[in-house]
Amino acid sequence: MGQTRFRSRTEHNLDEKGRLIFPSRFRDVLRQHGSDILMIAPWKSHLRAYPLAEWELLETKLLTQGGEQPGLGSFVRYVVGGVTECVLDKQGRIRLPPDLRNDANLTREVVLTGMIDWVEIWNKDDWYAETRSTRDSFEKHEAGLAKLGIF
Repeated sequence: MGQTRFRSRTEHNLDEKGRLIFPSRFRDVLRQHGSDILMIAPWKSHLRAYPLAEWELLETKLLTQGGEQPGLGSFVRYVVGGVTECVLDKQGRIRLPPDLRNDANLTREVVLTGMIDWVEIWNKDDWYAETRSTRDSFEKHEAGLAKLGIF
């Protein structure tokens, strides 16, 4: 069987302790990566949740190729310095620390979006604003999609 990917989106609520149910279809993908560990990193207006192996690939790229990119130190400081290791509990939940919740404006209602190799965690209102913007400017993606043979 081929490797599964993080696909689709789902809406969830954070509980009072900042715990979030990680959907079973996403847990299945995570287990295929050989671990129940997620690396949760701040990423501009949302959070990114990487399986440990994918996160380590990102870090390796930063180590081996990051010196070629000017100003990358501030990115590393923000993202790598802000990453938190989260382990799924027996109910399939992760606990998002308060600093990460605050950084991404996560209150109660959140949207999890599968992004093939990682999962984005958004404040629900911010996610809808982002997707409206993308939908409204969809034509700007047409040339790139055509080059990939998708459009």
